[in-house]
Amino acid sequence: MATTPQNKNYLDLAIEEGRAEITGEGRNERVRYIAADHSERWADPEEKVRAELWAELIYKYKYPPERIGFEVSVPRRTPNDRADLVIFADKELKEPYFVIECKRPDLSDAAFEQSIEQACGNRASLGAKYCGAVAGRTRRFLRFDKFPSLERERNHLSDIPTRYGHPPEWRFLKKHPEKDLTAVPREELRAAIRKCHQTLWEGGRRSPIAAFGEFSKLVFIKHRDEKNLDLLDDQPYAFQRRDGETAEELAARINQLYDAEQRNEPDVFIDPINVDPLIMAQCVEHLEGISLDRTELDTKGVAFEEFMGSFFKGDFGQYFTPRELIAFAVAVLDPERTDFILDPACGSGGFLLYALDHVRRKADKVQTPGTIPHFTYWHDFAEKNLFGLEVNEELARVAKMNMIIHDDGHTNIVGHDALDFPQNIQAKNNGLADGKFDLILTNPPFGSVIRRTEKGDGYLDQFELQHYLGRNYPDSTKTTGNMAKSSIKAMTRASIKTEILFLERIHSFLKPGGRAAVVLPDGILTNSSLQGVRHWLLNHFQLLAVISLPQFAFQHYDAGVKASIVFLRRLKDGENVSNDDPIFMALAENIGYDATGRKTFDVKVERETPHKERVERHSCDLFDYRVTYKWSRAGSGEGHWSEWNREIIPDTGLVAQWREFSKDPTPFF
Repeated sequence: MATTPQNKNYLDLAIEEGRAEITGEGRNERVRYIAADHSERWADPEEKVRAELWAELIYKYKYPPERIGFEVSVPRRTPNDRADLVIFADKELKEPYFVIECKRPDLSDAAFEQSIEQACGNRASLGAKYCGAVAGRTRRFLRFDKFPSLERERNHLSDIPTRYGHPPEWRFLKKHPEKDLTAVPREELRAAIRKCHQTLWEGGRRSPIAAFGEFSKLVFIKHRDEKNLDLLDDQPYAFQRRDGETAEELAARINQLYDAEQRNEPDVFIDPINVDPLIMAQCVEHLEGISLDRTELDTKGVAFEEFMGSFFKGDFGQYFTPRELIAFAVAVLDPERTDFILDPACGSGGFLLYALDHVRRKADKVQTPGTIPHFTYWHDFAEKNLFGLEVNEELARVAKMNMIIHDDGHTNIVGHDALDFPQNIQAKNNGLADGKFDLILTNPPFGSVIRRTEKGDGYLDQFELQHYLGRNYPDSTKTTGNMAKSSIKAMTRASIKTEILFLERIHSFLKPGGRAAVVLPDGILTNSSLQGVRHWLLNHFQLLAVISLPQFAFQHYDAGVKASIVFLRRLKDGENVSNDDPIFMALAENIGYDATGRKTFDVKVERETPHKERVERHSCDLFDYRVTYKWSRAGSGEGHWSEWNREIIPDTGLVAQWREFSKDPTPFF
């Protein structure tokens, strides 16, 4: 959606100034372009694209509305063939200058290529210099003032010339008032990502995971391009197609950028980009006008999860934690910028991303956004305080890419087994030391089993918890948390479940007094056979809170284990917790979604300015969100509200009850 420098929609401005009007209701709603005295059905998604572009031609590119023609008859073409939009060079509308075809935003690549050919044919018949096609944010323009009619590569036009002027060399310039990149609402980012997936999938030539890998590389380059501190104001971004640049020349420049970044970050991506130049050029068309840097974290999170959906179903379902549960755990632990934070089973990086966003929101309250102190406040935290371990190397790279896209913090994500010997882990990253972390947020894999025959004798022997399985575990009245191995009845375990071993590893990574939020299967909390594990747990941690989740909490991601979020504090040396110490326990029934993934928030409108802005309060048992929408005429159907921002309202839901309980638990009993 094109906007003015003041972030006002160009079409809305045209309507306010009386250049266009929308009349009727529902299916009878129509848009009328006053200067052209032309009217069309508004429900048509292609009409919305045309209306947005028409307004952009007037306000951004400075063309007189009286010289923009609609449904212009094309001579020597198929009977009744008409061009969607034609800019004329003269008042009499006899000299076509620019011919444009407008298509729905979700147009396939093949159909978009057909629209380009349609525009070229109409241009040739009308004798115009320029032509092109627009499908939502995807657009391609060609020039024929110096090129033959069949040329499609060397005559690429970066953008529409302003008021019959010279074609610009670049379309997007850093911090230029009318040519900078813009943030986008959720559905527009989703649409761009879907288009990239379709383009890279190449009709099934690539698997979804392989397509995601190539997409990650391109997004990596785009994000680094936006964050390039050496790029001065009014200079062009590199991730766009230059005027007159062929697909091969564009691909060469993108590959050169990637190679340079790959040398700086060899652990993020280990393979070169494996995308044909024409395919890469199409992906650049889909993404070049979007600012990943300025788009809200939650908007990016939802959109990228949709693309990565194939990763988080079936065999990969264990690596995904729903955003509502992540947001709740982060809100309860309330990270500070001085905290060292670890997720030892980080998957795609969700807990780390939300911890980073939590600190960024704190930065917004204490420092002026856009200033060096504001940047330092959160970026130092991202660079030095966030750590992740992920045993799956491919997912570790996903987590790094995810952190880069969502404002960095990828430096200390390591592809390695969190249950390996501590010295091996620390050899990968010296910061991954025992007793270092203030906070751990994690959803360790459930049900997986570590077998002695697969790992070797020493691997399981490093864990004290192996002696607490079964009935004959050490008695707390006879031994301490740091018991001597000689005092424990020797018992060799052939296998142990990973979630049990993760409890001990969480303890060793936390500093004394450090806190953790851990998603655990309810079996650890209730099974009689695991009484010894609970005994060990209470000897090493203070149990702060247990939030019981519904059976379906992970069902949408093909993981149906009944689980709870358990909040723990590592005991200090010599510290004991009384059996009478209060524990916050709650049952969360409405967690914001159901078994199918459908949202179940209780929604109330807080305020609304019709056709401009709407603010809603979305409530569930965990917390309340405040969600801001802006009115959009883009896409199919009638106009609709498009989400722009979502944030947790402080001290709501179970988060608020936990805060009150922490101050004084008496009223809860």
